[in-house]
Amino acid sequence: MGSPAEQSSSISLTSSSLVSNGSDGYNTNASGGTSEARSALQMISLSKLSSNLEQLLPEAGCDYSDAEIEVEGISIGIHRCIVAARSKFFHDLFRKEKGYGSKDDKPKYTMEELLPYGKVRYEAFLIFLGYLYTGKLKPFPVEASTCVDAMCAHDACRPAIDFAVELMYASSIFQIPELVSLFQRRLLNFIGKAFVEDVIPILVAAYYCQSNQLLSQCIDRVSRSDIESISLEKEIPCEIAENIKSCRLKSDAGEKDNVVLVDHLHEKRIRRIHKALDSDDIELVRLLLTESDVTLDEAYALHYAVAYCDPKIVSELLGLSLADVNLQNARGYSVLHIAAMRKEPSIIVSLLTKGACVSETTLDGRTAVSICRRLTRPKDYHAKINLERESSKDKICIDVLEREMLRNPVAGDASFSSLILTDDLQMRLLYLENRVAFARLFFPAEAKLAMEIANAETTSGFAGLLASRGSSGNLREVDLNETPLVQNKRLLSRIDVLSKTVELGRRYFPHCSQVLDKFMEDDLPDLFYLEKGSVDEQKAKKQRFVELKGEVQKAFSKDKAELHRCGLSSSSSSSSLIEGVNCKARKL
Repeated sequence: MGSPAEQSSSISLTSSSLVSNGSDGYNTNASGGTSEARSALQMISLSKLSSNLEQLLPEAGCDYSDAEIEVEGISIGIHRCIVAARSKFFHDLFRKEKGYGSKDDKPKYTMEELLPYGKVRYEAFLIFLGYLYTGKLKPFPVEASTCVDAMCAHDACRPAIDFAVELMYASSIFQIPELVSLFQRRLLNFIGKAFVEDVIPILVAAYYCQSNQLLSQCIDRVSRSDIESISLEKEIPCEIAENIKSCRLKSDAGEKDNVVLVDHLHEKRIRRIHKALDSDDIELVRLLLTESDVTLDEAYALHYAVAYCDPKIVSELLGLSLADVNLQNARGYSVLHIAAMRKEPSIIVSLLTKGACVSETTLDGRTAVSICRRLTRPKDYHAKINLERESSKDKICIDVLEREMLRNPVAGDASFSSLILTDDLQMRLLYLENRVAFARLFFPAEAKLAMEIANAETTSGFAGLLASRGSSGNLREVDLNETPLVQNKRLLSRIDVLSKTVELGRRYFPHCSQVLDKFMEDDLPDLFYLEKGSVDEQKAKKQRFVELKGEVQKAFSKDKAELHRCGLSSSSSSSSLIEGVNCKARKL
């Protein structure tokens, strides 16, 4: 920050320069100079203090902190004296916790412990912390406060709203009133522009932060919308949901021509189906359908399950084959549109495999992929992948939907390569086991998704590369009590599951499949027993395995170019996946 002598000299020079010239019309005096000069001096001093304190922020590179707050698994150093002086919340928190074992024993907190409600992520907290230290609000980071939709102005997309909401929570909970006012005004500007479902997080924040003006505006917008009552009950506080229902009843009463008679018995039966889904009880759903005249489509049961239930329940509900997978609800949203809002890849793939139309649009012209892109932050879409971190769900959802838009419908039903069209079930199963095993090695997140949809358990393991690392299972083991007919039936069942896994990979991850096809045809015989042979042979095999990363890069580059030619923005996962493959190869 500079020595006291340096600061004093700077202030003295500034002061004299401001008050020495009396010809400018200022009323100078010997005791203190003009009020304008004193005001200017104060501004300069505050600006200098702000710049000095900014050097203590985490990203400045110098750590003199005496406490830590963990946000999204990342520790952020703070200075209790500064933070406590600026925030009554932290002042009271630190005052309760006096004395630690040693000088280096920093108190540590997690953001989850500090927040009674809401969520504040890493980038939002850094912006908030910067204001506490400097009194200045930095520009919001693009990677955390915008979406990946190239056509979006980012003036009311979900990431922009979520970022402002997080700062609203931080400002309210940590008791910085001027920031509460600022973000309240910013959120008010979102209400008229945003889709009504994106107003919900603003409403919830206004409720918990006790911002009455913001809350009333949100209630008014939601009351006038067509968002379903069941969604209100699931997503916002009960008393606010009742308030909105009351507003709607008053509005309907004022417009007698729009009054709709409600069949309460019918509504009750629909509610029972929804409750059965909440209980993960598909058999109860089946029973309720037989006991009443309500259908799954009338209850919009698939919409409900996709929005609020476990992916396994969605799969089981689809398995009943009693619901229209392309049905649109009263708001014009198909089941796939709802799935895109949830951003759960296993649900999206389950719907697509059952015939959901990816090109279907909402009443305002949005497709499932455009919905998904407007909900996804660049940070999540472009996140690097390594052994510990697989592709983000956000990214996989967008990739799957975009590739389905480009997919040739006939290609999805294409048969496998001639390598597996053999009468030897053992060899066919061995091929599929190894192919899926290598898919898990090179593309773990994508392979996991395909296996979940196909209901494939862990593969038996690659005999050469993976078996030595603890994989269990031996395709040649024989149960002496098993007849040939039963054995063939078991093998065919396993082949069917693995075949479906490979089909899904070909359909939704074509670039991955191209790499695996080439590998299985050209390299598998040589690498099958990676740890067998002489030292030189093993070295050559491992070198070839490392070289595969170049082929992965070419495949991704080709796929990226094709997506650009078709007018869709492609993923940027090539380099990160290559890094993952390279890291795996180095461990061999």
